[in-house]
Amino acid sequence: MFISESTIEPAVKIRRLAIAGNPNSGKTTIFNALTGLHQKVGNYPGVTVEHREGLLSSSAEERIRLVDLPGAYSMVSRSLDERVMRDVLLGLMTGGEPIDGVIVVVDGSNLERHLYLATQIIDLGYPTILCLNMMDLAQRHGLTIDTGCLQQRLGVPVVETVGFRQEGIAELRSAAEQLKYSPASMLKLTLPAEVEQQVNELAEQVQNWRGDSSLRAVAIARLLLASVAVDSREVEGHLIPLELAGAVDQAVAHLTSAGIVAVDSVLVQARYGAIRDLYTGVVQQDQSVRKSRSDRVDRVLTHPLWGGTVFVSLMFVMFMAIFSWATPLMDGIEAVLGYAGEVVTRLIPEGTLQSLLVDGVIGGVGSVVVFLPQIWILFFFVGLLEDTGYMARAALLMNRLMNLVGLPGKSFIPLLSGYACAIPGIMAARTIENRRDRLVTILVVPLMSCSARLPVYLTVIGAIFAGQVWVQSGALLGLYVLGTVMALGVAWLLKRTMLQSPPTGLLIELPPYHRPNWGTIIRSMWERSVLFLKGAGSIIFAVSVVLWALAYFPQADPVAAEADPGLQLRQSYMGRMGQAIAPVIEPLGYDWKIGVGLVASFAAREVFVSTMGIVYGVGDEVTEEDATLREKIAADTWPDGRKVYTPLAGLSLLVFYVIACQCVSTLAIIKRETNSWRWPVFTFVYMTVLAYGAALITYQVGSSMGWGV
Repeated sequence: MFISESTIEPAVKIRRLAIAGNPNSGKTTIFNALTGLHQKVGNYPGVTVEHREGLLSSSAEERIRLVDLPGAYSMVSRSLDERVMRDVLLGLMTGGEPIDGVIVVVDGSNLERHLYLATQIIDLGYPTILCLNMMDLAQRHGLTIDTGCLQQRLGVPVVETVGFRQEGIAELRSAAEQLKYSPASMLKLTLPAEVEQQVNELAEQVQNWRGDSSLRAVAIARLLLASVAVDSREVEGHLIPLELAGAVDQAVAHLTSAGIVAVDSVLVQARYGAIRDLYTGVVQQDQSVRKSRSDRVDRVLTHPLWGGTVFVSLMFVMFMAIFSWATPLMDGIEAVLGYAGEVVTRLIPEGTLQSLLVDGVIGGVGSVVVFLPQIWILFFFVGLLEDTGYMARAALLMNRLMNLVGLPGKSFIPLLSGYACAIPGIMAARTIENRRDRLVTILVVPLMSCSARLPVYLTVIGAIFAGQVWVQSGALLGLYVLGTVMALGVAWLLKRTMLQSPPTGLLIELPPYHRPNWGTIIRSMWERSVLFLKGAGSIIFAVSVVLWALAYFPQADPVAAEADPGLQLRQSYMGRMGQAIAPVIEPLGYDWKIGVGLVASFAAREVFVSTMGIVYGVGDEVTEEDATLREKIAADTWPDGRKVYTPLAGLSLLVFYVIACQCVSTLAIIKRETNSWRWPVFTFVYMTVLAYGAALITYQVGSSMGWGV
């Protein structure tokens, strides 16, 4: 029976058990089954990866809390998720509470590979339970596992489960409640004499640093040796003392001089050798069982031609869902916010307070909330593809194509998602293991032409190419192609300059296909949505209020403003900014009115349309389909009578909007995902400079050739 945490006396002993395991092992399903609805989501200090905690059981003497760690393949960190798991288990997470035990979830049908991480965790010396999940698949594949022998060989309790059916959950809960002893690691690694000597010497230093048992110290020393090529040079220095990092470097140098260059490979091979001996002693395979269904399906889904066709079809459906299926929900959210604005307008007299609440507060909140349907749909599809086992196949198929620009196959889905909205695309980049590959992906996703650019595209194309349907269609297609080419080009450049790193090999496990757990998928959608609102909402809200103030002050004469709807905007600080940057944007073919639109659309690109409506006196209730706005844009002239929106000037403006990063929501989510202001500032600067340069070249080269003037 669960008891609310608020009703438990502070004197009650609290134990924290971590639940860890490989991706696709059913770890989260086990976590949900053990904790039910008694969960909370948060972030560890200094990282963006979420973690969940839940109440496993409670009594008058003790409360057990379960911490769901991100899935990982090894204790050697490759992705942000794996780094969080490693740091929590090694006690290196700043601000994190210590772990008292671990439940390691492994796929019983894929036991040999999953034992690699499991034995690494067991070696750490925690009280540990090995949860053999997906035992129904193991039986279907003709595997018989001697759990008693496995328990004896590893020295830890072993429990069989089928998570989505709730089978074995009661036994696992009971084992967790009784888990109060420290096992002795029974897995012995056979190492070369030179390596063994260095491990033992490092073990003494690790023991002095951590004060732990010799056994645990040896395991950590092995981990440090195995990961030295990554962690001691790329991870923040607080993870291990400088003296210990130096000792690890000296050990590696000593082994290199002795002819052992790939120390990590020696350790990996030694562990897999021990696991192979263990596996053959506890698992029997029925050879009469025919090839698994997953193997038969993979003949099609991983085929270069048919697999690619299926993948493109699935991505098209996902893309269309994000692009179009979200529209009714987004319209509904906008309608609710619009109604809220009307209520405030009726209740509060016209003036500064009303404008602040309607245009600043409600408008600012709306700019955040309106993205939720797209995030829901994206993570529904991502969760569905991951939970069924297909996502690993998709990354495998796209790996070769993305490698041409230096990115891994996992970068494809974030880039594709960017066509709908950069925000869910950036969030989807979390699955990329290599830190620099992940950063490059995040930095180029905003170049993909998102749906927010579409109102600008349609308005400008409709004004400069009125009545030319084929030209309009070709121009729109060309803009999407331009954004894609720019994204891939910038990725290629970044991978060869400031974020240079060697090509990343694709290390991925192809899990068996299985039915999705709908509860897990829906819960993941909800949790990511809440974290998005908490993480980005405050920043977007603050910036939106600032932009409102720039457009609202100073106030124009009410009588004059009523006669001229654009007067307030021209006299506002934002209008003055537009006029101030006029000399800078004139070489691009823009006048000050376009400058006002550029400044205003920093918060969101689509604001350009309504801003132009106000500038041209049409009003603020204008959409991209409004012919009146298009006609006024097309008829606008410079003081000397020349048209402002010539085909060349319009093309220059479109090129600018394809490339420029005018979306405060995108910058806010980059800040959240990278945990630094450096990268959103870099993104804004490089994209703005690139957009200005491309628009300048477009207009000046076109002018020199006499085209479209």
